[in-house]
Amino acid sequence: MAFQPPYSPSLFRKRDTASGASVVAIDNKIEQAMDLVKNHLMYAVREEVEILKEQIRELVEKNSQLERENTLLKTLASPEQLEKFQSRLSPEEPVPESPRAPEAPDGSAV
Repeated sequence: MAFQPPYSPSLFRKRDTASGASVVAIDNKIEQAMDLVKNHLMYAVREEVEILKEQIRELVEKNSQLERENTLLKTLASPEQLEKFQSRLSPEEPVPESPRAPEAPDGSAV
């Protein structure tokens, strides 16, 4: 007769097939719970991504609007106003070149 350790897996299976079935049932319930958690997290992440995409769209739109306003204001500003504004900027910020305001036939800026 061959020696078999008292707690070998084959001995466990032979001794307690009913508990083996309950282990499988517990494993199935754990797997179902994990799937439920995964599905819930995926849904929450998708929802958050949609919210963030909408915020990005709004911010891009607002940024474009502010850039247009900035360009218009620079176009309409007098050279003295631009110089005064540029002197207030911190030295770390680069100042983009602003286009000169087109002049009307009477010599005034448009």
